[in-house]
Amino acid sequence: MAQILPIVLVGPVAPLGPDGPPSGIAKRPVAGPWQITATGIKGDAQGDLRFHGGPEKALHHYPQEHYAAWTFEIGVHPVLGAPGAFGENLATTGWTERDVCIGDIAHFGSAILQVSQGRQPCYKLDRRLDRSGMALAVQRTGRTGWYWRVLKEGLAEPGDALELGDRLRPEWPLSRLNRLLYVDTRNWRDLEIAAAIPELAERWRTLARRRLETRTVEDWSRRLTGTGDTTGLA
Repeated sequence: MAQILPIVLVGPVAPLGPDGPPSGIAKRPVAGPWQITATGIKGDAQGDLRFHGGPEKALHHYPQEHYAAWTFEIGVHPVLGAPGAFGENLATTGWTERDVCIGDIAHFGSAILQVSQGRQPCYKLDRRLDRSGMALAVQRTGRTGWYWRVLKEGLAEPGDALELGDRLRPEWPLSRLNRLLYVDTRNWRDLEIAAAIPELAERWRTLARRRLETRTVEDWSRRLTGTGDTTGLA
C-alpha cells in the first residue's frame, strides 16, 4: 500500500431528486490540475455544512472495489455505473477500510492529507440510489469510505499518485473504528482509546466520550432515515 492513482471528482449543490433537499452528493470526474484547499477541492460543494464538508471532512474517499459488491447485492443500478455514486472526491482501487488507518498521512501532488475519520452514512444515500435502507446497509457492511483533512494545501496534477507517507496508528484501521462505532458499540475499553486518539476528528472523539459518560449509544434514526434525534449526525 505505497501509492495509488485516484480519480478526482467534484460536484455542485443541487436538489436531490424531485423536491429533494439540497445536496452535493452527486460528484463527477473533473480534469486537473486540482487545487486542494483546507476545506476540499476547489470547485466542490456541500449542501449542509453542519454535517458535511469542513476541515475534518475536506475530501471523501471511496474504494471502487465496493461497487462490485453493491451491484451484486442490489443489482445493476445506473448510479453505480461510474465513480461518484457515494459522493466521493477520490475514487481508487487498491485501498479499503482494512488498509487505511486513522492518522495516515498521504501526499497528493504538493498537498498533504491525513485520514481524520470514517464516513457516517446518512439518508441522502437512500435518495441518491432511490433505495430505502441504503444508508443502513453502508453502515452495516462497513463499506463507508473515509475522510481526509488537509495538513498542507497544494496542487495535484493528472498522473500524480496518492502516496502513503507516515502511518501513526497502525493498530487503528478504519475497519476497527467502523466496528466500534456501529457493531461493538459498548466496547468501553476501545472507546476510551479512541477518545484519546489526537488524529481522530474531534466530533468522533466527542461521540466516544459521550458513550462512555452515558453508557448509552446515540440514536441513529435521524441520520439514517431523516427522522428522530440529531445526536447521531456527525
